[in-house]
Amino acid sequence: MKTAQNGHYVSVHYTGRLENGEIFDSSEGREPLQFQLGSGAIIKGFNDAVVGMAVGEEKEVTIPPEEGYGFRDEELVRPVPRAMFGPDLVPEVGMVIGVQMENGARVPATITEVSDTSVTLDMNPPLAGKSLTFNIKLMEISEQPPQAEGCATCGSSCAPADGGGCCC
Repeated sequence: MKTAQNGHYVSVHYTGRLENGEIFDSSEGREPLQFQLGSGAIIKGFNDAVVGMAVGEEKEVTIPPEEGYGFRDEELVRPVPRAMFGPDLVPEVGMVIGVQMENGARVPATITEVSDTSVTLDMNPPLAGKSLTFNIKLMEISEQPPQAEGCATCGSSCAPADGGGCCC
C-alpha cells in the first residue's frame, strides 16, 4: 500500500479545531487542500501528520504551537502613530492590514487598539500560541503536481464564441 512521503503531492480534507472545540478552518464544502509534502507550504505538524498516511485513511492529530504557528511574541505587538494611516484609511479594532517589514516582506497585522494618537498592531499569526487539533482524510497521493484545468497555453477555461480551440 502506497503511503504519502515528503516530495509527494497530496490532497486532503481537514477540519481544524481550537482546544475549546471551535472550528477555525475546514475544507468541508470546498475542494480538498492540495500541497507538496515537505515543501514548507503548510505548518510542520500538519505536514508530519500526513506523512505515512494511505489514501482513504483518516486521523486526528493535535499540533502544539512549536509545530504550528509558533508562540506569541509580544515584540510583534507595536503602537504606531495614527498619522501613518493617512486620511483615506480609518483604522478599526479587528481590521487586518499589510505591513511592510524592514527586509521588504509584507506581513498581515491585526489592529488591536485605536486611540487619537496611535494604533496598536499585532503582527503575530492569529493562531500563534495555540494547540490545534485537525481531523485529516487523505484523498490522493501523486508524484506529479496537479494539472491545471483549462487551456495548456494560458490556463483559461474559456470557450470561444466560434466553438474552436482556445481563445488565447
